[in-house]
Amino acid sequence: MTMRRLINLKRAEARKIYLTYAVVIIAYIVCQVMSSTKFLSSSMRGMLVPICAYMVMAVSLNLVVGILGELSLGHAGFMSVGAFSGVATAILLQGVIPFAPVRLAIAMIVAAIFAAFAGFVIGIPVLRLKGDYLAIVTLAFGEIIKSILNNFYMGIDSQGIQMSMLSDTTRLLPGGKLIIRGPMGISGIQKIATFPAGAILLIIALMIVFNLVNSRSGRAFMAIRDDRIAAESIGLDITKYKMMAFVMSAALAGAAGALFAMNYSTIVANKFDFNTSILILVFVVLGGQGNMLGGIIAAAVLTILPEKLRSFSEYRMLLYAIVLIVMMLATNNAEIKEFLSRLNPFRRKEED
Repeated sequence: MTMRRLINLKRAEARKIYLTYAVVIIAYIVCQVMSSTKFLSSSMRGMLVPICAYMVMAVSLNLVVGILGELSLGHAGFMSVGAFSGVATAILLQGVIPFAPVRLAIAMIVAAIFAAFAGFVIGIPVLRLKGDYLAIVTLAFGEIIKSILNNFYMGIDSQGIQMSMLSDTTRLLPGGKLIIRGPMGISGIQKIATFPAGAILLIIALMIVFNLVNSRSGRAFMAIRDDRIAAESIGLDITKYKMMAFVMSAALAGAAGALFAMNYSTIVANKFDFNTSILILVFVVLGGQGNMLGGIIAAAVLTILPEKLRSFSEYRMLLYAIVLIVMMLATNNAEIKEFLSRLNPFRRKEED
């Protein structure tokens, strides 16, 4: 966000933005210190990158669900496009760019481009719908993307990149390498994703979303969300603005998918199924629609919670469900919200 635009914001809005950045930076520093002092367990250190990826996913989906007011249930599909395109790019660049951070950055950029293109192609027929119809069709497209990746084969040999569908008919020359193996996904991935890279991606995602939300386009998003008919009556191009939010959300999801995938040695398309889309939607709803900080906190809590409840194996999902219900009731209770707002150190009188 530009300094001029930030200065022109109302104080309450500016405080929310400052608070979000402050929480992310402080959390990063604390986690780095705890990790360096071996205070975090190895399992928790391994979860830092996925947590960052899920936080970016929550921020990106919040742009569509919270700011634009449309329900999308296929967000994991864009994450899978980013994961596979990003990992494939990183593998192809291994011999050209040996420096892992640069290779990771390029892979995430390529993943964002591919996911944005997928979002644009899907958005052409989908974004003319609204409400339940939009949710159902985005769910279907998410499953279609998963099925395509489950039947996609790609390899490289001396003649270049070879691709095929349904079965492996790439016919690679001797010395060639099959990268994407259909339902077996991609294996032998170099784990080049790091926690600092995840934190940087989260900051970039917040900057993009905050800058977009507090611009003329962002005001158009909220006008469409609040009253579609009134927005159309003043000449707003509904499809254009919905496409803008959808493509930007898909691009951020693609970058998060690449980061997520390069934290594991093997990745398969079935990892990005309907349940993953619902989990990301839960982050947004639980944190508060349009509330970026709430979504970030919800993503962290709901990623860590199942791991911490693993010792209660028989009652883990029951306890998880109870915590979800309690948190949902708490975040939607006016009295509790008012109490928490009093604890906010940045709170000022209304006349400020």
